[in-house]
Amino acid sequence: MHLQKYSVRGFRSLAKVADIPISSPTILAGPNDGGKTAALGALGFLLGTHTVTEDDRSYLAGEDGGRCADTEVIGDFRLDGWEQEKFGLPADLRIRRWVDGELAPRYEIWGPVPDDEELRDLNGKLVPDLKDLATRFGIRLSKPTKPVLLDALAEYAREHSSGQGWSGMPPALADRLPRLTEFEGHSLDPEAAIRSVLAVRFKTYMAEENVQGRVRELETAARDWLGIQAKPLADHIVERFGDIASVTVEAEVSFSPSLRSASLRLERASGEQVRLDRSGRGSARRVSMAVWEGTSELLVEHAGDEVDPEVGPPVQVIVAYDEPDTHLDYHFQREVMGIIRRQSAAKHVSVVVATHSMNLIDGVDIRDVVLLKLDDARRTVVQRLGSAEHTEFDRHLGAIAAAVGLRNSVLLHERCFLAVEGETEQLAIPLLFMLSEGMSLQAAGIALWACGGNDGALNLASYLHKHKRSVMLMIDADSEANSKIFRQSNLTRHFGQDRDKVSIMLGKMSGVHELEELFDDETWVRTANEAWPRDGDWTPEHFKAHRGQKKFSAGVEYMLKQHGKQHPSGKPAMLWEVVVRLDRREDVPEELRNVFTDLRELAG
Repeated sequence: MHLQKYSVRGFRSLAKVADIPISSPTILAGPNDGGKTAALGALGFLLGTHTVTEDDRSYLAGEDGGRCADTEVIGDFRLDGWEQEKFGLPADLRIRRWVDGELAPRYEIWGPVPDDEELRDLNGKLVPDLKDLATRFGIRLSKPTKPVLLDALAEYAREHSSGQGWSGMPPALADRLPRLTEFEGHSLDPEAAIRSVLAVRFKTYMAEENVQGRVRELETAARDWLGIQAKPLADHIVERFGDIASVTVEAEVSFSPSLRSASLRLERASGEQVRLDRSGRGSARRVSMAVWEGTSELLVEHAGDEVDPEVGPPVQVIVAYDEPDTHLDYHFQREVMGIIRRQSAAKHVSVVVATHSMNLIDGVDIRDVVLLKLDDARRTVVQRLGSAEHTEFDRHLGAIAAAVGLRNSVLLHERCFLAVEGETEQLAIPLLFMLSEGMSLQAAGIALWACGGNDGALNLASYLHKHKRSVMLMIDADSEANSKIFRQSNLTRHFGQDRDKVSIMLGKMSGVHELEELFDDETWVRTANEAWPRDGDWTPEHFKAHRGQKKFSAGVEYMLKQHGKQHPSGKPAMLWEVVVRLDRREDVPEELRNVFTDLRELAG
């Protein structure tokens, strides 16, 4: 079985969270206490590695308070062909694990519900009860052992079902659930990492047919031995009750395998014993990292192509990392990403990472990033660009975001997005904003990108705006006439009734056509005489002559090339020379300062 996504209800802060994907890898991002570790805990509950306690149950909202009545995690699984044939189930299957007030976990599957209630939960019944049911429904079996009885009754139940709902899961199906192995970044115990890895390998070993055969032999021998031990008790019952002809005691024996411990002993080349708890957090984490790096080969080996017809194909392995970069420097954070990539590339292996690391968040497809955060009621909610709810954020938009320099971490966390026309604005705006506001765009929570004449960048801006992100589009006043993508009709298509709030026509308030024309003649003269001198000084009249023309910047650039001893290498370089020579906030044109004030309000 391959887990594709899971949903949680009533587990810690995850009062109701739907469709957390399982990818290669999935990144769970978000602030502290936002629900990342809880999401991993819920995954562990679904796959049988976490036991729900009273403290795990979500608090109810409202005046009554108290804990929720039940906790459930529902997984959407994909069954392989062997599993479909073995269990008679469809390719797509929903499985839930849940507990009620008694905290006794139960597995159930969604599908046809048997019409007879006694067939709906066979797993908890004893062999005599199963035999009675088989007799009642006319099911004849030559060897009525418990597994055979369960399979026969389950098949009968499927054939006599007229509705859909939750019913008991075949016990053997639990053996096909993915193996979960967990790596906690805050743990300084490398032995825990080794135990977790070896536990997965041990389960694989125990599932091999020859090993299972030996275990069954031991169970049979133990069952026969217990039968002999129980014979005097059974005879005694017959002696005491004259109306009872015979008593048989059938003992069910199960040798459940578990890895008790795995100790790690280290010794330096000099013979000196090493105590990791005295070596610093980074050293202990690096030893743990080495252990986990070594698991990549084990996972690849586990995910081979050989299929045992008795045991079935290898099951999915899910590696869960909880803040794996904790206590690691930048170099080792990059190595973590490499380990995760190698593990994710293995067949039948998926990786889920809860992290704050921008390296990890930026290292995957944006569609595989899940942002978990708390709402006003202190309940975890999910924001995921590229989920089924946001299908319009496809690979194309993700590529556009990457091309314009918007990393995943920026898309998820920045408070405001500023889109400008092209390279000129992309170079100049950060310096002008810093001079005007006394802080960088990044410090203000503003992400800048250039549309570059690309309508795809506008699609990205409209997507962010549609999903309640603060977006401003800053374009020259004359761009509507010069570029079809900035025509009012196209902007309306992207931003609807918010068009005039989102799109700022720069220069319109000052009666000019473009960004370059906002700077006065004295500023241009000062820059030109320093950067592009000529025979005789430049004067304000030289630049004033180009104002009111169709394109002020083009006329000035041509003039500088024709008459200057040196000249700018292009329009972006020309404005750059102007901007870097500004010293005071008042040197920034007033219209730009007003735009920056509006930006600060949006980001706030």
